[in-house]
Amino acid sequence: LAPRDGGTKRLAQGVAYGEGARRRLDVYAPETPGPHPVIVFIYGGSWSSGRRQDYAFAGAAFASRGFVTVVPDYRLVPEVRFPGFVEDCAAAVRWAADRIGEYGGDPSRIVLVGHSAGAYNALMAALDTRYLRDAGVDAACVRGAVGLAGPYDFLPFDVSATREAFGQEPNSALTQPVHFARADAPALLLLWGD
Repeated sequence: LAPRDGGTKRLAQGVAYGEGARRRLDVYAPETPGPHPVIVFIYGGSWSSGRRQDYAFAGAAFASRGFVTVVPDYRLVPEVRFPGFVEDCAAAVRWAADRIGEYGGDPSRIVLVGHSAGAYNALMAALDTRYLRDAGVDAACVRGAVGLAGPYDFLPFDVSATREAFGQEPNSALTQPVHFARADAPALLLLWGD
């Protein structure tokens, strides 16, 4: 029922970037030859729902605009709590840095894009340097991050989604992207609806 963006193709489906069923990704690309800049698109769902297959439209839309696009799944609550879902997203970035050249992408030009809880994951991976470092990624390959309607400063944990995902963390400040804002961070674009 949704319009389809032309000039794109899905190059890979269900590729493992780690162990387990939730650590898989799909890759979409323009039909034109690369190397193209890369988007790692991280969907939302209150850290407890979502699946990459439901975001094929986003992968195709970004690909139609000239980006090789990676759409990863990541582990969800209750299987994991913070920081497990951010660690998975960093591992997906590692996969892109290591392998995206095989799909026509430029591994030196990666942008993280996320919506809602996915925007949180994208901003945490871009701003808190330990996630990319621990995943073995040179942070310089992440050139920017885009957050679509994401939570970045949401203490206290006063709704069930945040209590479930973050409530066990003894230092709640370390869960907040705003805590890691810095002048030398990758370029950020934060968007929301009103």
